[in-house]
Amino acid sequence: MRKISISYLLAVGVALAAAGAAQAADSTADVVLKPTAGSAASGSVRFTQQGDQLRIDADLAGLAPGVHGFHLHEKGDCSAPDGTSAGGHFNPGNHQHGGPQTTAHHGGDFGNITADASGKASLHLSVPTSQISLDAGAANSIIGRGLIVHADPDDFVTQPTGNSGKRLACGVVVAGK
Repeated sequence: MRKISISYLLAVGVALAAAGAAQAADSTADVVLKPTAGSAASGSVRFTQQGDQLRIDADLAGLAPGVHGFHLHEKGDCSAPDGTSAGGHFNPGNHQHGGPQTTAHHGGDFGNITADASGKASLHLSVPTSQISLDAGAANSIIGRGLIVHADPDDFVTQPTGNSGKRLACGVVVAGK
């Protein structure tokens, strides 16, 4: 019978633990929001997926003080000066438009973000990965989609956009490294 050294067993155990930790690591994606024509709005957004939740952390600047619609759009294309190349709202579940707190809404309906008197805004929101995810190849994956900050508040009623108005900033969701 062959003897196995304790140091060998420890090395194997450490390697297995490291592999398991790598698999359990959070998935991330980032967005750099750039202003559309005539706008000064910009910012960054980080998506972090852990388990069955996707956390959204956004920091924006250059907005008019007040409330602004904040949505994922179907295309990761910000080439049009007004941001319209990003298409309509990302809606993998084919639901009516609504707020993130309502049962049925587009996966990319993040609601509103409120800018302070200096034009800065932040948002911290978690949504279930059953709505949107960072999973490559999944129908609800947001990788490569557009993210838009709008000029007006989302009214959560008007179909299909919430009457959020002009697009002030646009960015594309890029998978983390």
